[in-house]
Formats: sequence, C-alpha cells, structure tokens
Amino acid sequence: MLIGSKEIREIWFADFEFSAPPGERPTPVCLVALELNSGRKIRLWQDELKELPYSIGPNALFVAFYASAELGCHLALGWPTPVNVLDLYTEFRCLTNGKATPCGASLLGALAYYGLDAIGAAEKETMRQLVLRGGPWSDEERRSILDYCESDVLALSRLFERMLPEIDLERALLRGRYMAAAARIEDRGVPIDVGALGILRENWDAIQERLIERIDADYEIFEGRSFKAARLEKYLAAHDIPWPRLPSGALSLDDDTFKEMSRSHPEIAPIRELRLALSQMRLSDLAVGSDGRNRCLLSAFRSITGRNQPSNARFIFGPSVWLRSLIRPEPGYGLAYLDWCQQEFAIAGHLSGDAAMIHAYESGDPYLAFAKQAGAIPADGTKKTHGPVREQFKSCALAVLYGMGPESLALRIRQPVSRARELLKLHRDTFPKFWNWSDGVVDHGMLHGRLWTVFGWTYHVGPQANPRSLRNFPMQANGAEMLRLACCLATERGIRVCAPVHDALLIEAPLDQLDRVVAETQAIMAQASAIVLGGPRLRSDAKLVRYPDRYMDERGEKMWNQVWALIHELRPELPDRRWSPHLTACGAIPDHGSTPALSTSISPMAGIS
Repeated sequence: MLIGSKEIREIWFADFEFSAPPGERPTPVCLVALELNSGRKIRLWQDELKELPYSIGPNALFVAFYASAELGCHLALGWPTPVNVLDLYTEFRCLTNGKATPCGASLLGALAYYGLDAIGAAEKETMRQLVLRGGPWSDEERRSILDYCESDVLALSRLFERMLPEIDLERALLRGRYMAAAARIEDRGVPIDVGALGILRENWDAIQERLIERIDADYEIFEGRSFKAARLEKYLAAHDIPWPRLPSGALSLDDDTFKEMSRSHPEIAPIRELRLALSQMRLSDLAVGSDGRNRCLLSAFRSITGRNQPSNARFIFGPSVWLRSLIRPEPGYGLAYLDWCQQEFAIAGHLSGDAAMIHAYESGDPYLAFAKQAGAIPADGTKKTHGPVREQFKSCALAVLYGMGPESLALRIRQPVSRARELLKLHRDTFPKFWNWSDGVVDHGMLHGRLWTVFGWTYHVGPQANPRSLRNFPMQANGAEMLRLACCLATERGIRVCAPVHDALLIEAPLDQLDRVVAETQAIMAQASAIVLGGPRLRSDAKLVRYPDRYMDERGEKMWNQVWALIHELRPELPDRRWSPHLTACGAIPDHGSTPALSTSISPMAGIS
C-alpha cells in the first residue's frame, strides 16, 4: 500500500481493554493486535505488556477505532506512539458528518451503518463491566476478556476493508496524527488546586444557600432554591430589559440566551452564574486524578465543525468561568494560555480574499479598522476616543461570523433594530468580497450537498440545513484544523500542552523555561495558521501564570471572590483564597511534584515536519 510517497508494508489493527477512573491515566488490562498481510495475531494480558509487540515505524500503519484511547495505553506503558495512525472513528465521522447514523458513531454504530456483523450491544456492555470491575480475574474471565477484545479487532479489520475505498488516506493520517496529540494532552492533564476543590466540595450546599441570599437579594427571582421565570419577567419589565422569547411567547431560559444577554446587560451576569451554580454545577463530576490533574476525554471530532466536545461536567473549562480559578501551576512551574487574536475574522478575510477585511485584521484592531473603513470613526480615532462606537462594530463583525440577525444584534448592542440593520449593511458595503464568498458557500452547500475544510473535514449538507450554520462552517471548521495542527506540532516537540480550548492552548513549563516555551508555542501557532491559510501567519496573545499564582478569567473573578468570602465566613480558620490583580492568594495545596517532559491546493502535509 502507498500513502503519498510512503510504502506501507505492515497494517496493524489494535485494541486495548483498560480501566480509567475519573481523572486517572488508563491502566491497560489486555491487548489484541492483528497484522493484515501476514495474519499474525497477538494476545497479551497486562502482566505481559512489557515491550512494544508490533511495528510502529514509517512503513507500518496503526489502525484503531478512537485511537487516542489506544495511544493513551501506549503512553501509560511507556511505549512510543506510531508514526502512521489511521483512526476509523475520525474517518467514519468525516464520511457521515451531517448524515443520519441510526446506531451512532461507536464501533457498533459504524459496523451497523455498513451492514457488518458485530457483537451484540448487551454482550459488549457485560464484558465492559467485567473489565471495569477490576481484578483479580479467573482464567476463564481472562479468556473471555481476550476473546471479547479480539472480536473488536476482527470487526475493525472488516470495517477497514469496507471503508478503505472511501478514505482519503493522506488527510486521514493527519487526523490520526491529531489523535496521537490528543492522547498526549489527555495524559498530561490540567493542574488543579485540589485543596481549594476539596473545600468547595465539602461546603458546597452551604455555599449555595448563602449565594442565593447574597446575589438574589438584588433581584428577588428565586423562591428557596427554585428559579421562577415569572419573577424574572417582572424584573426585566421593571428594568426595561428586552429578552428573547420562544414561539410560545415564554421567555427563552436556556444558558446560551443567558450568556448572550449577560454580554449586553452585565447586570444579568450574576443571575446566570447563580443558576449555573445551583442547577448545572456538580463539583463531584469534575474529573481530577490522584495526582491533582484534571483529565477527561477530549471527544475529538464530535462537533459538525470537527471541534472537540469534552464533557462540560468533567472538563475544567466546561463549567462556569469562575471555577477555572481552580487551575493552578505546580510548584516550580508556570502556565500560559495562548489564543489566536481574532482568529475567525482573519480566517474569513483570507479564505474569501477580501482585501479590506485582511487589511482590517493586519491593522492590529480589526474592529476599530472596520469602523474607520465604514466612515463611522475618523482616521485618527482610537479605542479610547471612540470606544462605544468600536464596540458596536465589534459586535457586528462577530455577529456576522456567527450568522446573527438584526434582532439578535440589536439585543447585544442595546440599540434599536434599525441600528443593527444599519451596521449589518455597513458590513456588507465594507466587505463585499467576503459577502459574495459567504453567499457562495451557502449556495454551494445547498446545491452540491458538501462543504469541506482545507484538510478535507467534510460536512454533508442535508435539505434542512440552516444557512447560518453553512456560513459559519468555514471559519469554525478551518479554525479547528488550525488548532489540531498546532497541537500536533507542539506535542511532537515536547511542549506540555495541558488542554486545547476552542481557539487556544493551555501549556505548562518549568518557571525558568516558561518565556522560551511560550515564544516557541506562539511560533508554532503562527506556523499552523500559515499552513491552513496558505501563507498568512496569525497573531496570538499569551496570558502567563507563575506559581504560586492561580489562573483567573476576569469574567469569573467577582464570583470566585464572592464564593471564597462566603467560605471564609463559614470556615474562618481556612486560608483566604480570594484573588486580585495586586494580591496573590496562595492557599496551601499539596505538592504533587512535576511530570517529565516529554479547500485549497495545499497538501495537508505541506510544511509539517
């Protein structure tokens, strides 16, 4: 088999059975592997997993289903990751993204989709529970587990032969390469202040009661612990705050609505935080291992745009932003949160070839530049002199990228709908080439039934597709490609990536190396953007946190401090973990020690070494 210029001589199908309690690295139980050409089969129990038993070099292909799980076992065993990874999960998602998959996207679902035989779901669950039960296992149970593992490997080989004619192998290897990066990231995890987390968990019921007393005193929306929509409606009417409604006429109460309204009406933000704290935040679900690291499945390629979709309950970046202050570097280490500057605006400008949009991005402040290009701010205007106008144009530029209409934009900017329509018209007039391209994206998707990224991640467009989602797909999906490529390049160079977060990376490094590693990572992010966009290198910002400081998102600072003020009232003997930019709150935490370092014509492998 040839993949590009590579000659593949061995094709290995592999599957591990393993256990992994929340937040912990996997503990392999057994391995079964099969080589396609020779028929060689390997069955190893956990005490036999000492040396790597199959080829993983440049002339071998490692095939798995959701490969980051198998490669996580490689890392747990101290084995290197394969050079060439083909993940049939990612390829099944790519081939069916947007289509109906009646049995889901699991191995059983993929086999059913192609009409291939598989072990029954009930039997599979029984065997899974046997593995998770933990040892010791009897000889018969060991044979049953190995036979079960082998059945998945044989099913994988059948699925490979059925899917192979449909797979773009060169681009598939890039997706497999990301699954190896994801395994490294999941293995690393995010350092957590476990002392603070323990206090929050222990006092959470009492904290919730006092939060209602303190926060709701200004709103009178709750009755006991119950949120009352009628009381919210009364508050909104009294304060003349317009609010989105459902077709039934009732207030829209989902968190996305609250999040959006909190942007335009900051006075609503405390109520949103309180609702999250009471209804969605189960601190026991946050997956923190015995070494104080938050680890969970990144759920790569789960969204239509190919972005990760980790569990909001298990992933530290999932719950409300104030809880992110539990992130804290270990002694002797620092963290850096690096995100691309106006990534989606830049992608839109470069993919559409809109010179005015590209110029606005390259100015350093695309929103101020847009306002100047539209004639709303004089050429010598600045963010300081024309801040409110710039904010309106910023909201408009972001609204366009997310397919927001005039009514929603009006709510965000707290202006009449007529002003929102005017801003949207100014955007069309200022960036006509972008709009022609964006309209073409929608037309192409509807007419041909497909949209795809520069590396071939495909969205199969159905007749009921939302045009707004189609417009947004190129920015979001190519942004996801950019992030995945940066993760590959960074982890392969030994940079300790703790988490990918939408358009950002959280990394860690020893304090004496932090500045250098940040600069190296930013260069990698610029390189990744250049490969995806065919030349342009996007800027990135860096937020550094050095031990003993903790990570702090300014949007959550007030809530964090309020919670810890309540804890201090309840438990005055505990360290005060309130935080301010001028005061480091260094509450004691255990020292866990450190972990050793470890559609264009562009080829998806071009420029990647």
